[in-house]
Amino acid sequence: MYRRIKGTKDILPTESYQWQYLEKFISESLERYNYQEIRTPVFEVTELFARSIGTDTDVVSKEMYTFFDKSKTSLTLKPELTAPVVRAYVQNHLEQISPVTKLYYIDSSFRQERPQKGRLRQFHQFGFEIIGTEYPEADAEIIQTVYEIYLRLGIKELNVKLNSIGSRDSRKNYLDILKSSLKPYYNDFCLTCQQRFHKNILRLFDCKAEPCQNILDEFAPSILEYLTKGDQDHFEEVKNLLDLTEVPYSVDKKLVRGLDYYTRTTFEITNPLLGSQDAICGGGRYDYLIEDLGGKHTPAVGVASGMERLLMILRETDAIPEKKTNLLYFAALGDEARKAGFKVIAKLRRLGITTEMDFLRRSLKAQMREAGKKAANWVLILGENEIKLSVVTLKDMSDGSQRQISLENAAEEVANYIE
Repeated sequence: MYRRIKGTKDILPTESYQWQYLEKFISESLERYNYQEIRTPVFEVTELFARSIGTDTDVVSKEMYTFFDKSKTSLTLKPELTAPVVRAYVQNHLEQISPVTKLYYIDSSFRQERPQKGRLRQFHQFGFEIIGTEYPEADAEIIQTVYEIYLRLGIKELNVKLNSIGSRDSRKNYLDILKSSLKPYYNDFCLTCQQRFHKNILRLFDCKAEPCQNILDEFAPSILEYLTKGDQDHFEEVKNLLDLTEVPYSVDKKLVRGLDYYTRTTFEITNPLLGSQDAICGGGRYDYLIEDLGGKHTPAVGVASGMERLLMILRETDAIPEKKTNLLYFAALGDEARKAGFKVIAKLRRLGITTEMDFLRRSLKAQMREAGKKAANWVLILGENEIKLSVVTLKDMSDGSQRQISLENAAEEVANYIE
């Protein structure tokens, strides 16, 4: 027997409506903010991710699904979704349509990491980007928008963590100071952090080991103390705009995010229902990524949110409405009734009525039992007696009442009656 691949999940009909509900809610919410949907291929050339995310990150060095196609080109299943959006933006010259572009997506990503609660090897995210402006209004809108989406979904206890990791000018000086401040404690870091110390020292802040975090808490200087005047002003204005829109936040000087392309604003939103891995979303500004990937210098900011983790919270809090159906079940007995019923069903569906019928030619009792299992609101019965009288019997399953309707105009009359 074949089984699904480790780290993947079947989304069965019992829960697929929850995904549909959430996807529709997100799409309608973002289109209200005038974001437009973009869809990118499931795989890209590997170099796109190595260049954008950074070769020293765990994502690129350990977690990507990479393979060669028949032309010996190295391809990778998308491990994240911003770089493909940026590639599409550059390749399709979207800057020619408008100086500021607002895009959103709901898509799958793939990382070969250890599966755990809310973290799979094939996972789903929604995200959105504002491309083409360096100003803090865009940062604040991104944060305020995703925060409002969570509030409208009924999620409480949202913690917005905010930081600035500055521009490249700010970071160059800071990284030298950070390295000299932590060098005396190099041997006290875990092996992974010792490697990060040489390759990308900012990644030390991603470590979850308590001893490493204790060293950082005590001896690592805050990057906020080394921001340029322009970076400081940008960060202050982001905070002021969040205050104006009543988005509560706390400044977390260790929040650097795990991808190399971030600059200036970084943020996460967490929820305690997720346990120790409590982030629902993360994002920030990436002012150099488009230029690094072959486009013109184009500042941008965005966010990505895990769908599985979001659904975990919604299920935990019973925030997803019950699936509502208005199902009509057609119970037919005999060959003539089945043929006549098939015609009526086709008309009902054209009129927008959700209709189901029996495919096993069972008894009326068995068909009524099946209608109950499917939570049908109505049953349309067509048997030998109804055929003789040229009528169908419509049964209301909520109270058991019945009425007879002309077979000739059954679809139109039923549709008018039950809507």
